[in-house]
This record gives sequence, C-alpha cells and structure tokens, in this order.
Amino acid sequence: MWQWIVGARLMGKGETAKNLNIQVEDIRIRAVLSALRHRTPVTEGYVEVKVGKSWKQICDKHWTAKNSHVVCGMFGFPGEKTYNTKAYKTLATRRKKRYWPYSMNCTGTEAHISSCKLGPQVSRDPVKNITCENGQPVVVSCVPGQVFSPDGPSRFRKAYKPEQPLVRLRGGAQVGEGRVEVLKNGEWGTVCDDNWDLVSASVVCRELGFGTAKEAITGSRLGQGIGPIHLNEVQCTGNEKSLIECKLNTESQGCNHEEDAGVRCNIPTMGFQKKVRLNGGRNPYEGRVEVLTERNGSLVWGTVCGQNWGIVEAMVVCRQLGLGFASNAFQETWYWHGNDGNTVVMSGVKCSGTELSLAHCHHDEDMFCPQGAVHYGAGVACSETAPDLVLNAEVVQQTTYLEERPMSMLMCAREENCLSASAALVQTEEELARHYRRLLRFSSQIHNNGQSDFRPKNGRHAWIWHDCHRHYHSMEVFTHYDLLSLNGTKVAEGHKASFCLEDTECEGDIQKSYECANFGEQGITMGCWDMYRHDIDCQWIDITDVPPGEYLFQVVINPNYEVPESDFSNNIMKCRCRYDGHRIWMYNCHIGGSLSEETEQKFEQFSGLLNNHLSTQ
Repeated sequence: MWQWIVGARLMGKGETAKNLNIQVEDIRIRAVLSALRHRTPVTEGYVEVKVGKSWKQICDKHWTAKNSHVVCGMFGFPGEKTYNTKAYKTLATRRKKRYWPYSMNCTGTEAHISSCKLGPQVSRDPVKNITCENGQPVVVSCVPGQVFSPDGPSRFRKAYKPEQPLVRLRGGAQVGEGRVEVLKNGEWGTVCDDNWDLVSASVVCRELGFGTAKEAITGSRLGQGIGPIHLNEVQCTGNEKSLIECKLNTESQGCNHEEDAGVRCNIPTMGFQKKVRLNGGRNPYEGRVEVLTERNGSLVWGTVCGQNWGIVEAMVVCRQLGLGFASNAFQETWYWHGNDGNTVVMSGVKCSGTELSLAHCHHDEDMFCPQGAVHYGAGVACSETAPDLVLNAEVVQQTTYLEERPMSMLMCAREENCLSASAALVQTEEELARHYRRLLRFSSQIHNNGQSDFRPKNGRHAWIWHDCHRHYHSMEVFTHYDLLSLNGTKVAEGHKASFCLEDTECEGDIQKSYECANFGEQGITMGCWDMYRHDIDCQWIDITDVPPGEYLFQVVINPNYEVPESDFSNNIMKCRCRYDGHRIWMYNCHIGGSLSEETEQKFEQFSGLLNNHLSTQ
C-alpha cells in the first residue's frame, strides 16, 4: 500500500485560489487485454490510482516515458518497452473511463512515484466531469528481470543468479535485498555508506534486474562484509546503467565494515506467498508447512513430508512467506495442533537454498512419505535475522607450521579421531615412545559477521563431555579440515573437528556473552569471534603419510548446515599449499565467493569440497 499526498492549486469560476490535499491510497498496473490478464507478474496495462473506493485512469496527454520508467521501477521492473498502441486505442473507444484529474511530472530518476512533482491538470473545471480530450488512459509495458520473466529460459525453476557480474547482493533474507558488493581486480569488496542514498541504491537494483530501491541501507544492517572496501562516497544521478558509472571515490580511508552499504529493492508481485502457509505454531513465525496444490481439478492445502527436511528447505519457505531467515527446521510436527486429517502433497523436497518458491525445489513426482505425514510433516521457525560465520583466512595463512609430535602425547587426539588411520597401528608402549606424527598446525579465528548470535543446534542436555579436554562440545561436527590434491582427491583423511563455542574477543564495546568454562552457555555473539589457537589439541591435519607436493588446504565451517546462517557461501576457506617433505608454505588463502569466477578457476581446477565428499570433476 502506497500513500501519495499531493497538493493541487485549483481555480474555479468565481473562486479564489485554494490548496487541495488529495490522497492517493494506492497505485496499480491493471492488465486489460485478455491475453495478459492471467500472466504473472503483471507487466503491462493501465496505470490506475485509487481515490476513495474507486480506481481511476490517468490521462496520457501529459504522460512521458520518464513517468513510465518510474512506475515500472516501483513495481519491481528494471525497464520499460513499447507496446501495441492500436489494441489499446480500440479498447479505449469501447469503455467509459473515469480519469484522475491530475498528471505526473517525473524526471525518471525517482525511486517512487511519490517523489515526482504534480503535473498539469487535465481539466481546470472541477464542477464538470474530468475528461481526457483527444487522449486515452496511460498504459505502461514493463520489462521484468530475467529471474521474474515468464518467458525466460528458467521458467522460475533455476536458482536466482544476478544478471550482472560486477555487482552482487549478499546477506539478505529476501530476493532483491542485501549488502552491496562490487568486483574489482578479480576480488569482491563492499561499498562504504558515506553519501549512500535511494538514487544510488536504485541504480544497483536496476542493474541487478530489479526495480527501484525501497530502502538504501547504511551501517551494515544486513551484516558486515569481508575483504576490501572498494567504493566510497558514491553519488549517482539515477541515469547510470551500473554503479561503477557513478561519481565515486575509490579511496576508503576512514571507512570500515561497520559502514557497509546495502539495498532493499522493489521486486514484482509473483503470488508465491499465497501458495504456502504455516499452521499450528505458537506464533506467526513458526508452524507446520502447508502448500497449495492441485488435486483432481481443485486446489487443496496439504503438508510436506518431513523426511530429509533441513535448514536449506526451511530457508526457502521463510523467504517465500517474507518472514526472513529460517531459525529451525522440524522433521516432526505432531506436537502442534491442527494436524488431523492433513494429506501429504509433497515429498522428497531438496532445495539449493536460492529458489523463490518451495515448488521450484526438486521434489518427488509421485508423492512418497514412508513415515506418514500426520506425525512427520515438515515444519519451520523463521527469524528476521541470522548469524553469519566467516573464517579469517589471513590468520590461517600467518599461523601455519609443521610439528613433529610423539604419539605418547597424542592419546587424547587419537581417542577423538584427530589423527589419520595409520596412527591406530601404533599399539605397544615401545611403539608409542618412538613413533611421531607430523602435524600441519594452524589457528582458526571464526567471526560472526551476521545480525544475531550463533548458537549451537543442540541444547545443553545433548552436549557431549570430552574428558580429555575437560569441557563440553556443543557441536560434534563444526568444521571440516582437508588437504587435497590439485584435482580434488583427499590426500590427508578428512578431519571433522568438534568445538566448544565461546567469545574470545569482540569488536568495540560489544560484551562477551559465551564461555565454555564451568558448563557455561556456548555460542558466538554477533560482532565477536572464537579463536582456536594452533597449539590446541586437534587444531591440525595429520600429514604423516602425505608425500611432498602441491596441495589445496580447505576448511569448511558448519558444513552440515546444522545452524542457519544468512550466507553459507562464505563458510569455506581455501589455500594453496606447497610441501617439500620438511617445510610447508601456505599462500593465496581466501574465503569462498571472495574472488571472481575467473580468478577462482585459475586458483584451482576443481569445484572443491563442501561436505567432505570427493569432487565429481
């Protein structure tokens, strides 16, 4: 619902001049040609404004292409095109029109029609019916971005990908929102929020195939980025095709990631929100997932089979409903009321995490739910914010070294499976005394750059006591450490590290909230980091059996997506590694998604590991 208050100065016969405040409650594009009425999204039709309880057309006598550009932008479309005027002229002669008495005067750079000036009046006589002599109702024909195009190659089935390679959005809960990042010299970096406004934000939105910006976000409210800050003091006129065409400062002195700029863009109304709902939860943000589907010629609501339902699928549901991120995914919902008589209508759901609708995820053609849906219907809990863990790649590169350590000092580590398989062959006390393991050691500094605290999935009752380390581990598989050949083959057995999560240090005035000692609460506070030093047990890869050569070193945080995050793409860190049998060099360490695709391809010839499985390439 938009509200537009306009002031009009009207002169009637014998009247003195006076100001009238006219409130436009809403504005819409109404498809009037029969061929367009059932298309989603609505891209072409009459522009109508709502006054009171009635909708009125706008006379095209003073209408300009710049006005159309603004209208299309506010409805989520990056551009406009010409249309079949003959069809609308024919239509205009058949129906009586009710015209709005005003016109608009836009420059074309406005983010919303409410920022335009009031144009000339259609009639200067408020007593008579408003007419549009020698004119007809305004029509706009908008061009949707590729992801929203009904005629596009994806047919909505493919995951969302930005159209332009030079700008992207990260960390947003919805499509069309996020922290703005730009590509420069093969590396992604952020934009400082000095002078950041709606005009510059709209240039970004249109560049990415959305409409104008609803909001220009400052103060890293959509999470802090990593790496360089590429742009500062951006000032766009609104006519630019790309952010990099705007007036800007490439020096970012005085800026930090607490000032990262973001956007929320207008996107087309697709109707996806009406095809899924949550039922039975304790509040509107949680419940059993129910989808609207066609059965025997009629639309019915039904549940989703909870088998293999996870946080990635839950993220899609929360996004589809406009409820932010998923904070939990439930495979059982029998304890929520209202589940009697529900029919399972979808099973085998597997999402990539970027789909616009649950229906776009892969799912069984023939529904099959072996556990039954009454008890095992899928459920979600949504949240407006989420954490975002990022490993400090520079710290890894700076702290790497080799250590020869006697087996007699590694009994705890062997008990926790932190050594390679050959260590199990060392059994006798004599062997333990003379056998050494070669360990690739490094420090892990894991930052929470998101907008909420990172908390372990399991409650205290499910934490596991580690007698060797004398503390509880709240997540048994928190990271994967791997050493890989350049073709993606594991050369050192993947080590799955368990962690006790706590705040080691925090930024600025942020207070620590989590501490492992004394069975304390575990987690990583927003704006803090957990430091696992190189000299802690299991903070290594056992390379005793690895021959000299060139390798890839890889760390993946939260590899099983057990805890929801606003961005999983930055959970992986990769380094090039050279080992001569005596010394080791770690170089080019970087976070996943921080480099351009071309630079990443030069770095390695394979896609890398995400879940400790061998690459298929």
